This record gives sequence, C-alpha cells and structure tokens, in this order.
Amino acid sequence: MPAFTHHIFVCGNVRPPGHKRGCCDPEGKQALREAFKQELKKAGLGPLVRANHAGCLEQCEHGPTVVIYPRGVWYGRVTIADVPQIVSKTLIQGEILDDLVIPESCLNNATCPHRRAIKRG
Repeated sequence: MPAFTHHIFVCGNVRPPGHKRGCCDPEGKQALREAFKQELKKAGLGPLVRANHAGCLEQCEHGPTVVIYPRGVWYGRVTIADVPQIVSKTLIQGEILDDLVIPESCLNNATCPHRRAIKRG
C-alpha cells in the first residue's frame, strides 16, 4: 500500500459548556471526523488519506479546528457542511478555502483580531 498523501487532524477536544475558550467537539461524538471519513470514502481517497482524531490543537477560539498535512493548512469554524468542499477543493484540487483558513498570523496568537469567544451550552 502506498504512503498516505494527506493527514487530516480533527480537533476533538471537549470542555464543559460555557468554557471561555469554547471547544471543538461539545457533544464528544467526533461527528466532524466521521463526516470526513465518509466523504473520503465517497471520493475514493480512503486508502490514501487519513482523518484522525486530535486532542486540543490550541486554536479553540477558531474551533472547530482542522489541520491538513503535509501542507499545514489550518481551517477554523469547520462544520459538517464544509467537509465535501474541503475534500473536493483542498485535498483533490489543492485549493485553499479563504473563508475557512486560519491566517498564519492568528495561529497561537491570543490577540488575533479574528478570534471570537464561542459561547456554548
């Protein structure tokens, strides 16, 4: 079997409702990761691309967060509805989705102007 072409890390961190930083998987069901797995299978990419559960990726205020390697593309506020577009545009066509990308200047930057607290619960 050939090596994987991409690894998708899907933050599955769970925090209590109302936490000031929010959380990427408030229900703790890994639904976003499962959506990626299903979409990869539909696209015939299952054997070449892995969608992995990740612990906290430290981009909580941008969550739910996904990072795609080897390119190191960081996406924030990802929903299940975004998954088909991420697979078709980013994985297959190599396109960065501007509406989802977390700017490099915001990664690990507590003063990023794009961050917003996520209120859940």
